[in-house]
Amino acid sequence: MSRTRMLLALCAIGLVGCAARAVGADWKPAEGPLATRWAKDVSPDKALPEYPRPQMVRKAWQNLNGLWQWAEAKEGEAAPVGKDLEGQILVPYPIESALSGVMKHVDRLWYRRTFTVPKAWDGKRVLLHFGAVDWEATVYVNGTKVGDHRGGYDAFSFDVTDALKKDGAQELVVGVFDPTDKGDQPRGKQVLNPGGIMYTPTTGIWQTAWMEPVGAAYIHSLVLVPDVDRGILRVKAEPPPNLAGLAGRGDYTVVVRADGREVAKGAGRIAGEAVEVKIPNPRLWSPDDPFLYDVTVDWPGVDTVEGYFGMRKVEIGKDDKGIMRPMLNGKFVMQVGPLDQGFWPDGIYTAPTDEALRYDVEITRKLGFNMTRKHVKVEPERWYYWADKLGLMIWQDMPSGNNGTPEAKKQFEKELKALVETHRNHPSVIMWVVFNEGWGQHDTERLTAWVKELDPSRLVNNASGWTDKKVGDVMDIHSYPAPNSPKPEPSRAAVLGEFGGLGLGLDGHTWKKEHWGYKGMAGPDQLTAQYEKFLQKVYQLKDDPGLSAAVYTQITDVEVECNGLLTYDRAIVKGDLERLAAANQGDFSRMPPPPIVKAVVPTSQKEGLPWRYTTDKPSDDWVKKDFDDSKWQEGPGGFGTRGTPGAVVGTEWKTPDIWIRREVTLPEGTFTSLQFSVHHDEDAEVYVNGVLAGKFSGFTAEYVEAPLTAEGAAALKPGKNVIAVHCRQTGGGQFIDVGIVDVIPATKK
Repeated sequence: MSRTRMLLALCAIGLVGCAARAVGADWKPAEGPLATRWAKDVSPDKALPEYPRPQMVRKAWQNLNGLWQWAEAKEGEAAPVGKDLEGQILVPYPIESALSGVMKHVDRLWYRRTFTVPKAWDGKRVLLHFGAVDWEATVYVNGTKVGDHRGGYDAFSFDVTDALKKDGAQELVVGVFDPTDKGDQPRGKQVLNPGGIMYTPTTGIWQTAWMEPVGAAYIHSLVLVPDVDRGILRVKAEPPPNLAGLAGRGDYTVVVRADGREVAKGAGRIAGEAVEVKIPNPRLWSPDDPFLYDVTVDWPGVDTVEGYFGMRKVEIGKDDKGIMRPMLNGKFVMQVGPLDQGFWPDGIYTAPTDEALRYDVEITRKLGFNMTRKHVKVEPERWYYWADKLGLMIWQDMPSGNNGTPEAKKQFEKELKALVETHRNHPSVIMWVVFNEGWGQHDTERLTAWVKELDPSRLVNNASGWTDKKVGDVMDIHSYPAPNSPKPEPSRAAVLGEFGGLGLGLDGHTWKKEHWGYKGMAGPDQLTAQYEKFLQKVYQLKDDPGLSAAVYTQITDVEVECNGLLTYDRAIVKGDLERLAAANQGDFSRMPPPPIVKAVVPTSQKEGLPWRYTTDKPSDDWVKKDFDDSKWQEGPGGFGTRGTPGAVVGTEWKTPDIWIRREVTLPEGTFTSLQFSVHHDEDAEVYVNGVLAGKFSGFTAEYVEAPLTAEGAAALKPGKNVIAVHCRQTGGGQFIDVGIVDVIPATKK
């Protein structure tokens, strides 16, 4: 049976021998601020029913998702064995999510449910699996502690056979503790007080809970490593650690199929040397042709598992111009993708349905991206399955933590190792990102080398943005909002790990009324046009100095952050999909000709022009045309700190606020569209003759055109005018300069 047909069959039978569970007729999701269209498909009997581990499939299994009991817990208290708990929660949606039915944060909680073991499993060992529990889990079966686990992103399992009763209802209790940002553990962007680029936390079970029967011995793990140069697949089958004594004492066979047809076979010994299976005329996996082979590993009379793999090769090498590039199957492929946070308005860390998971990958591909950066989060296995199947390359971040103590650093390393070992069979994963922007960064050189040793078949990024330690396969910078590039090095490729952040909130599709973006857009047309300009620059940087990859912030809005190409509920693609997709692929034929921009009131970009300025708060009438600013200082624009991206500093400004005024002359004549040419870092208000003519939030890294308000445009008259500007700064660079331009569409002469 092919992988796809087996998965469909397993989804159909889903709960093989499933135990009775609470009907939950009164269950309903909590009233959250926003929901996706898939939320309506979630119910107690339809809570992610799909087989959760597509790369290592067994036919018999039992899904434990659905309604569980829950209660808040206290540190040190005994497990509530044999006691009903007052609340009900829909697993596997985190307790903070609307789909859990609770939508409440707690640091500690108990989960409880009962289940029955199918008679067909008599004589078998029973494994209890959790896809992920954030962060610490202690598990009891019929009052017996069967194990505990620390790590919010990796799957774990326990052999619960000896704790089971002979028949009848079995009791399962799970205790959870998650300190979120009060702790040092890996947590990504989860915080107790979300806002800005930090989001709602996830506590407890957030991936599928399930069970399966195995024999006294069984295949615990598979390692599948393609070797494209030799046309082979290396296969290594391992027993569970407690059965390590079985090493080399059992033969297994490997059968490889392509489109249902057997194409290769091999044989090996459990926990022995890797088996090399020759793949004739290998069909290579790529975004253009994401071909997957099916594989069956059979330990005769003991265990059989089915999975899949892709034949592909990832490396660093020089292109025909001698520039160091990431190579896919021996060729340089420009990688363009979004930053993908993996958050959902109704499920927080957990997608409402498998179809929703698939949609995120599909829309990323439809937008012309060939890559995505999974940002400080790890997804359920089925997300990687869809990326494998649909052809999306993945940069996989390690979720960040504070790493402030030796114990925390040890835990980070443990979870980093688990990330690599549990996801190394996915052809879509092409690079591991050890640190993001210095968050918890430590021992960078050692950890980068260690990850490369764990998995030499992929690229390793020592740190995306900020503190580069000159190790790994790439030099990665961040640049907001406009793209930029480092210079390629003799042994490392140049990549842009983050840029963009075009902000646009759409009414009816925002988490809150208040929202923000790195660079605000007036509407979909402006967003599309600005995105095209950014991508045009990306492809210019590809040629000079040699940029190899660019990651745009971001694929969807997340909570109050509205930097997405899609709304948070995935209901709307904000820009023109076809033009966005063309730009991502380097095709700018759909891009309208750029407008003609003529200076009417020059900025100080080319020559420092005189302004009056003060850093002491002036009287309220400072914006008026006849205000006496003679006691203010005078200096050439622009105003700011040297080193601020794109700034041309004529007068240094280092205080939190600055007020500047300038008398300008608007010539007589007819203009098409008068707009400001403004470079601001950060928030600025611009007045014309005492009237608010423009209000700009965030910052730019270059001079941009921005429309005047209707009132401001009306206040601007031929002859003498006064421009008055207030700019404030809170952190990082700072700069302000303003002029006026006439923006003439290219179709007009």
